[in-house]
Amino acid sequence: MNEIKIPELAESITEGTISEWLVKKGDKVEKGDPVVELETDKVNVEVNTDYAGVITEIVCDEGDDVEVGDVIAKVDENGEAGADAADASDDTANEATETEQTSQQEKTTAQAEEESADNTDVIASPAARKRARELGIDLSKVQAHDPLGRVRPEDVDMHAKGANEQKEAKPAKKEEPKQSEKTTFDKPVERVKMSRRRQTIANRLVNVQQEAAMLTTFNEVDMSAIMELRSKRKESFMQKHDIKLGFMSFFTKAVIGALKDFPLLNAEIQGNELVLKKFYDIGIAVSTEEGLVVPVVRDADKLDFAGVEREIGNLGKKAINKQLSLEELQGGTFTITNGGTFGSMLSTPILNSPQVGILGMHNIQKRPMVMPDDSIEVRPMMYLALSYDHRIVDGKEAVQFLVRIKELLEDPYDLLLEG
Repeated sequence: MNEIKIPELAESITEGTISEWLVKKGDKVEKGDPVVELETDKVNVEVNTDYAGVITEIVCDEGDDVEVGDVIAKVDENGEAGADAADASDDTANEATETEQTSQQEKTTAQAEEESADNTDVIASPAARKRARELGIDLSKVQAHDPLGRVRPEDVDMHAKGANEQKEAKPAKKEEPKQSEKTTFDKPVERVKMSRRRQTIANRLVNVQQEAAMLTTFNEVDMSAIMELRSKRKESFMQKHDIKLGFMSFFTKAVIGALKDFPLLNAEIQGNELVLKKFYDIGIAVSTEEGLVVPVVRDADKLDFAGVEREIGNLGKKAINKQLSLEELQGGTFTITNGGTFGSMLSTPILNSPQVGILGMHNIQKRPMVMPDDSIEVRPMMYLALSYDHRIVDGKEAVQFLVRIKELLEDPYDLLLEG
């Protein structure tokens, strides 16, 4: 009988939740077949069997939390699919029960022998030994008041009394209300278990706010030039690269340009050191049904506009279809999030730890703007928000970083030439 265990998934992932069983008891499997889908903190992964045979037992149910190394199912290499699987499962269960009972008996016997050996070395009267057994006290820990060092029943009672007084003397821990305690309602409610990913997102967001000195600064950008450029180049861009020219490539390139001018926004804190990263792996936040994920565009500075658009598009599709790999979610030096796709006008994005900067894009709205010659024109405007870790980024640097992004976006032709 072989066991299917949770394998090593990644360095930072040690546990997960059984999302869906892809096989059932009695099914025949081949080596390498996927048997279960596991939901982890970052992505769903399939666990494959290392053995061929028949599934004789499914140990964990859907929704159960499991850790690396846990047994989740058993496979009989000589079993036959169908009815025989039930018999094999019963035999396995009986064997496991007998083994568990034998192990428990051996453990209990060993403990009894050890305690007996310890107490045998103690000089004590038979009455004291009996009293110690009644109270469950280790005689080797009882202080003898007899001049010859012999433990008497009163010594055992004094030891027991002292232990009880010590317990009573300990201050009772103040019970504080737990968030997990269920509140009852007089009106109808529906309780839905949070997914592992949603729990992880919640915990990380709270941790970031507790660990980082997070501040947010704002600015606005006139999108006229970008929209005009896209209108002129969209057809030729599509014909040449077979992909649409969107907004995200402009913002990604502008962020990279600003990061090169202000490198502390591309750093992180490790202990008492600042790690200044000389590469630009830009995370693009993507909203899915199960929560926010941040796939990473690797070496975005080395990609042209078409390469950035293509990579963002591929990662977005994978995120929606739950096909992202762990490698595509790990790392990242800076993050961009676009709340404008949902109509957000202004927000304060939360840092994607251990990164120290995140740029928030928002909805584009036409607003009357006063021009340099004091005339008033209607312009497509977008609010930008930069959240940053004030532990290593000063306010002056954060403001200048955001101004630099604004300048690059309002004169995008340089971005196209550099990109």
